[in-house]
Parts: sequence; C-alpha cells; structure tokens
Amino acid sequence: MKIEDLRGLYEKDVVFFTQHVIERCKQRNIRPKHIRIAVMSGSIIEDYPDDFPTPSCLILGYIAPDTPLHIVIASNGESAKIVTAYYPDPDKWMSDMKTRKEFEQ
Repeated sequence: MKIEDLRGLYEKDVVFFTQHVIERCKQRNIRPKHIRIAVMSGSIIEDYPDDFPTPSCLILGYIAPDTPLHIVIASNGESAKIVTAYYPDPDKWMSDMKTRKEFEQ
C-alpha cells in the first residue's frame, strides 16, 4: 500500500467512515478533517497486507505541530475505509510516535 494511492482516493472522494468510527472519533474529539489532514500530510508507519477482508495500514500524521494522529485505513485500491483513528499514547509509543515501545512480559 502506498500513501500516494490513499491520498488519491481522498481526492476522488472514495474514503468512507463507518458509523462505529464516527462514534469513536466523537468520543476522542477527532474530526473527519483531522483524519484527512493526517492522511494527506502523513506517512505509513506499519503495513498490514494480510488483514481481512482488506489490506490496511497505520498512518502517522500531524494535525498541528505537536499533535500526532494515528489512522488505520483499509483499501482495496478503488476505495478506502477508515478503520479507526486515535491520538497515540506516549506510554505505548516512542517519542517519534512511529515506533512501539516494547514491554517486558
């Protein structure tokens, strides 16, 4: 999956939100325009090519200089669906917000 392809789907207006994602984003104070900004300016930090039913990826974008946002987006190449969006937890992510912290078991 390439970020340029996902941006192109946004340009074609074929990126969709499920009702579940809309509700979760309301709870997290994330607006649809924040997700678009993050996708359009962000980068893919994890790729999930074997996700079912559609491959997906994790994007890191910034909606303000000090406000990172993670978006999981699934795409079949012709359209995309936002799976979830959240502000990364500094307890779970390194300061670059791209690398997961490893925890002892």
